[in-house]
Amino acid sequence: MSDAVDAVALLGEPVRRRLYDYVSSQTDAVGREEAATAVGIKRPLAAFHLDKLAEEGLLEVEFRRLSDKKGPGAGRPAKLYRRSSSEVSVSLPHREYELAARVFAEALTADKSATPVRDAARALGREMADQVKQRAGRHQGTKNLTRTAEEVLQSYGFEPFHDEDGNIRLRNCPFHQLSRTYTDLVCGMNLDVMQGMLEELGLERLEARLEPQPGMCCVAFRKA
Repeated sequence: MSDAVDAVALLGEPVRRRLYDYVSSQTDAVGREEAATAVGIKRPLAAFHLDKLAEEGLLEVEFRRLSDKKGPGAGRPAKLYRRSSSEVSVSLPHREYELAARVFAEALTADKSATPVRDAARALGREMADQVKQRAGRHQGTKNLTRTAEEVLQSYGFEPFHDEDGNIRLRNCPFHQLSRTYTDLVCGMNLDVMQGMLEELGLERLEARLEPQPGMCCVAFRKA
């Protein structure tokens, strides 16, 4: 618990938090120069904070050349940072909600029909759609509903973003640890949630599909 508290405490420093947020929002690893420019600080200061975040396990480090040059004149590989795949959770007093979730997932996996999960997931999707409608208010056109839906998904931790083809992808799965063990159950649940939300909102131009990619949620929204 103390290590987790120390790691979270690092993010109390404003510059460090901005660096972490920027690196976390990128689909590829980020260099020191890019991170420094993004948050408006000098490179040495960015390097100091990025290394601190890496030391505490909040960021992962890799080394890679950023140019296509090879051989003696190519220079040294750059030190790059990306959000860590490990999770940091702090609960005071100590709680074990993930343990309970694993027990539930184990029981539901044994029930091959999993109908209760699908029904509950669809209900959650409709609940999220209601939140979208409330936020959108009177301006419930397709564009506004889609944009507001992204905001709601962000509040649930899915971190939506648009890829280069204009499709909406989810950078983060809030149930990542569970999905590693109970992949079919969790990914199917995510898909049902998203489909329930789209149906309730009447967003027929979008289709929720399973498109698993490393480091992302298994669901993506494509133009129907």
